This record gives sequence, C-alpha cells and structure tokens, in this order.
Amino acid sequence: MSQAKELLQFHELELDQRILKAIAQLGWVQPTLIQSTAIPLLLEGKDVVVRARTGSGKTATYALPLIQKILNSKLNSSEQCVSALVLCPTKELCRQSRQVIEQLSDSCGKVVRVTDIAGSSNDAATQRHALAERPDIVVSTPAKILAHADIVDLKHIETLVVDEADLIFAFGYEKDFKKLIKLLPPIYQAVLVSATISDDVARMKGLCLHNAVTLKLEEPDLVSLDQLSHHRILAEENEKPAILYALLKLMLIQGKSIIFVNNVDRCYKVRLFLEQFGIRSCVLNSELPANIRIHTINQFNRGVYDIIIASDEHLLEKPAGKTKNKGGQQKNDHESSASRGIDFQGVNNVINFDFPRDVTSYIHRAGRTARGNNKGSVLSFVSIKEAPINQAVEEKLRISLGKQPHLTVDALSDQPQKPTENIIKPYQFKLEEVEAFRYRANDCWRAATRVAVHDTRIKEIKTEILNCEKLKGFFEENKRDLMALRHDKPSRTLKVQSHLAHVPEYILPSALKRVALNHSTAQSAPKQARITGAKAAYQRQSNDPLMVSEVDYGKRRNVPKRKKAF
Repeated sequence: MSQAKELLQFHELELDQRILKAIAQLGWVQPTLIQSTAIPLLLEGKDVVVRARTGSGKTATYALPLIQKILNSKLNSSEQCVSALVLCPTKELCRQSRQVIEQLSDSCGKVVRVTDIAGSSNDAATQRHALAERPDIVVSTPAKILAHADIVDLKHIETLVVDEADLIFAFGYEKDFKKLIKLLPPIYQAVLVSATISDDVARMKGLCLHNAVTLKLEEPDLVSLDQLSHHRILAEENEKPAILYALLKLMLIQGKSIIFVNNVDRCYKVRLFLEQFGIRSCVLNSELPANIRIHTINQFNRGVYDIIIASDEHLLEKPAGKTKNKGGQQKNDHESSASRGIDFQGVNNVINFDFPRDVTSYIHRAGRTARGNNKGSVLSFVSIKEAPINQAVEEKLRISLGKQPHLTVDALSDQPQKPTENIIKPYQFKLEEVEAFRYRANDCWRAATRVAVHDTRIKEIKTEILNCEKLKGFFEENKRDLMALRHDKPSRTLKVQSHLAHVPEYILPSALKRVALNHSTAQSAPKQARITGAKAAYQRQSNDPLMVSEVDYGKRRNVPKRKKAF
C-alpha cells in the first residue's frame, strides 16, 4: 500500500464538522504526514514532541486538536476561562499562529476565542483588556505572558503548546519559561513543536512533559528535488553585484524572491545597489518595530513588491539574545531572524547573495520557498572560501534525500570533476556573458558606501514613524495616500541616474537579445499610450460639436486669418 493511502484523511480524525468546514474553505485536500500521525495522539491527550521540517504543517498539527478539545470542554463547562497557552519565540510567529487558529475556528463562531498579546499590539492596556475577557486560547512569547500573569489565571490551563521549541531558550527565554511552568497547574497536556531536536528541546521536555511520545518522522529536511531545485554560481565578492544585476534585469529570475545576506548593513547595501538600476526592493530590518516588520511581510505576501532582502544575523551565537547598548536600551530585536519562523507566502526563489555560514541556516533559508505543493528554487553565490560550507551542505542534503554520488562535469570547464553529489547543480551561466555588465555594476556597488548605508538606515527609521498602527487605518481609507505605507520606496540617499534603469542593446548577451528587447517593449508600450484623466476630458470636450466658449475661443485663435481680396 502506498504512503498516501496509509494516511488518515481529515474526516477520519474525529474532528468536529465545524472544523472540517473550515478545512474545506481553506482548500486543504488531505493532511500531511505529520498531521495524520500526530493529531490522533494529541486527541487522546498524550504529551507529544513533534519534529518536522519547515513548511510541513506543524501549526495546524497542534491547532486542530486544540480547537477540538476546547469544543468538547465547552459542552460541560460552567464558566469562561483561559484553557490553552501557545508559546512562540517571535512576535511574527505569534501572529501567524493566531491567524491559523482563527482560520480553523472560523466556523465555530464565538465559541472558540483566541488572543495574541505579543504580535498584535504594543499597548499594554490593550493587552490587559484582551486578557481580562478570558479568551480560550492565548498566544504569546514567554516574557509577555509572564508580565501579565496577574491578569490571566493560568491555573485553568489544560494545554500548553511550545512552537519552535528549539528557539525558546536560544532567544533568552529560559528563565521566563521556568518561572511560567511554576504557575501552571500540576496536570496539563504539553506539546513541543520544533524543526530540530536540540539539547534545549531535551531540557524543555524534562521541565513540562510527562511520558511524552516523540514523533521524529523519517523525512528529509527539505522537500524533494522535483519540487525544490538547488543551484550554485561560483563567484567571488567582486563578481556578485554584476551577476545579481544581470539575473534580475534580464529576467532570468522571475517571480517573488528573497535575497539573503549575512547582516543588516549588507541588506541596505544590496538595496541601494539595486535601486540605482530601477529595481524596487525592501529590507526586513530587525531595528524596526514588530508591527512594521509584519506590515512589510504582509505587503510582500500580497504582491505589492516582488523582492525582499533579509538576513539571519546568527543571533544564536549569543544565546542570551538581548543585547543592549550603553544607554540600557535593546540594540535590536532578537526575535526577527528571517530564516526562521516567518511565513513568507508564494516565494518562487531564494537567492543566497551571501552563502550561509552553516548547514542549518541553508536549510532554513531554503525552507522559505517550495512550501505546501508549490515549487521553488535556491540559487547560491559561492566563493572559494565558502566552498567547504557548500560541500557540507551538499553532504547533508545527499544524506537527507538519500541520493548517491555520481560523476559530474562542472559547467565552467569541460574537464570531469571528482565524483560528487549533484544536488546543488552548477547554474548554466557563463560569467563572460556578463562582462559588459561589470563596469556598471561595480561603479554602483562602490557608490553604496558605508556612509550611504548608515544614512539610509536612519532615514528609514524616521520615515517608518509615519507607518505606525494609528495612521495605517487613515491611509488605508484614503487610497491616494496609501503609497506612503509602501516599504520599497526609493531611499534617495544616492543620486540615481535614470539611464541605468535601462539595459542598452550593445551589452546584452546575443542569446538573450530577443527576449530582453521584447520585455522592454512590452513594458514601455503602456507608458506611451497612457493618457491622464484631465487630457482625456479635454480631448472629449474638443471633439464635442457643442463646445464651450473657452475651448471654442482657443480653437479660433489658432485659425489663420483670411486675406482680403482686392
């Protein structure tokens, strides 16, 4: 029997009809492997450790039985109380978990109520008011729920869920988590959900789980090669800008893309570089408030812009997490690493402009694309120094996907190479073809200096003050002012030369001339035919036989006078 036939379907999981209706509205056909395996155990009330890769449906794995358990308890309950607590390491992940729970309980009406006190609002009064209404499910970070422990009664908690459990301790929440456990009742169901089973997860398991079932399904860290392709380009630091410029400008990479670099300064340098060529992009900056970061991700998910530049800043190298400056204020938000926990939707490409510093970062970056049944690709720029890490990534993927090494031929030479795993394939890209792009690219890359990057970061922080939650409602009601909320507006830090937005024909590779010229023609045609509303009204008025006096007078002024006959 095939694996697909062995999986239990949603209607076989003993779920309420209201939940099944919400699942049908979401268009889910059948549960994933982890959902089909874990949901029956959770409905039985067992403590479970769920280990599954990114994008495998872990949130719905605990959300479905959680809603079902609340519906069952409401049949005999006499008072409203907080019965479930969902802990997440980041504000963005709190918000995403709440959205999934709300979607799955949409058909339940007001029977199941959920509140997010970490990612929804920074106003303490609003958070305390939401908790005072005693929702059924509270989604929060450990520190936030601990700060409001005097409002919410945790003695009625029946279910504790820890999402991305391997990051809770790494982000500096260990002390908060241990204090929180002491406030919970002696008996409750606990669920730990994680992409990896680390030492932190093992310690957490000993704190809150009893006779737990560990589900470590034998599945690869990433989806199959039929769904997610891996490519590399051998490029040194001075070659990366020209290659990126050529790939984007010649439309060799299409669709929504995430460009990953290794720190925030590099994010802004790449943005300023692309901006000079008329390529719009935005930066996911950890220095900005969580609401702005969430709004940036939402605009990207809705297709407002197609390129977002992000970083995973290796904050896990400092497990304490919260770094402070001399004034005692937090230097940046340690919860905002873009390679973990953020739900980017419909991403077609992941571009590693800076190759990840370890295998785990590569896997989590690649997990941002090819989610669900969608296809995606990962393209990495690999320098000579990064070759050992690239080889380690290939070995990890080979073991995970169960591929055997075989003889390959490198695309940059005709000589056979040593037997190696061909999972990360050489991208069919000839560097000599972009030699003409190098001069433009290098000049624009040097123009994005450290001072320009610093000025851009300060200017964006000042600009984003206008994008606060209070003004967002006004802007969304006034559509003409909505452009003020876009996060990909030109920074104007560098002088942008208009001719750089167009690729002259003489530097185009011969193989791509027809495609590039057709694309530029299609882009320029609507602009030439565009007529403003005022001009169109004037033309209609001019062609009207019953003309008003101003138009008629204007036309008579242009009529030449007749010569008198002698």
